[in-house]
Amino acid sequence: MEFGPQPELIESSLSRFMEQAGVRLTINIVRLATERGWSLEVVNEHGTSTVWDDLFATDHDADAAFRNALAKEGVEAFLGK
Repeated sequence: MEFGPQPELIESSLSRFMEQAGVRLTINIVRLATERGWSLEVVNEHGTSTVWDDLFATDHDADAAFRNALAKEGVEAFLGK
């Protein structure tokens, strides 16, 4: 099976790794080169992924959504339980 070219992803400089309360998280903030909206995904150390349904106007908006969820729900929100 042949696939077409892969879309180009733009990664935000706000993408990063962090550890809190002994839990390591990967914060992925990316957009397609052909699109304006930014997506937000948080992956825990076990590979469980939390993805926001909506796109964000800016990468800073996506980062703010992550920080807000972390402040309100704690790192437990990303453990996949």
